[in-house]
Amino acid sequence: MKRFFLFGIGILLFAGIAKGQTVGGDNDFTPLPKPNPGEQVATFGGGCFWSMSEAMSELKGVNKVISGYAGGTTKNPTYDQVAAKTTGHAECSQVYYDPKVISFEMIARAFFFAHDPTELNRQGPDEGTEYRSIAFYRSPEEKSIILGLIKKINNSKHYHGAIVTKVVPFTAFYVAENYHQGYYRLNGDKPYIMQVSKPKVMKFRKVMNAELKPEFQK
Repeated sequence: MKRFFLFGIGILLFAGIAKGQTVGGDNDFTPLPKPNPGEQVATFGGGCFWSMSEAMSELKGVNKVISGYAGGTTKNPTYDQVAAKTTGHAECSQVYYDPKVISFEMIARAFFFAHDPTELNRQGPDEGTEYRSIAFYRSPEEKSIILGLIKKINNSKHYHGAIVTKVVPFTAFYVAENYHQGYYRLNGDKPYIMQVSKPKVMKFRKVMNAELKPEFQK
């Protein structure tokens, strides 16, 4: 996902299809949707938002997921600004869900299995604070849920290392460029998706199988 994403001897293969490259020349932004009546919203960042947004969208009770930027100080940032590490933002996914179908706790649990929360300021080949693991809370209850999950997952030894996810209060979320929205499904043949994003989504499906929409269950 880095602008010059390389995979060993596949340098020539991957040159020019790095994460920052605009698809179809579309640098437009669509306004961030407001929650529908009865919907709630949760925001998480765990590396590339392409795979994170796809994983979260496959959960039962999730109506839509928007890729964007959060956790920094720059208002209405562009991808280039975030990639330049000048905004403080992380790539994030905003999840719109039906609390009658899925709880915040289950969505937060899914977040911890949709990426590796033990990697500090990186995910796989993607390095930098824009790829940090970060969970936002909108209430003391949500904060308690996230911290409780961290303790539980650490105690379970699911990961070899300790979780390094930043747990911070939500302030603002800025929608990413249109070409980032639904990128995983629209670009399944791209090398980055096949080599980096898809393996993460496949692992997620195994762990969260019971909570997935029927079309994604095995």
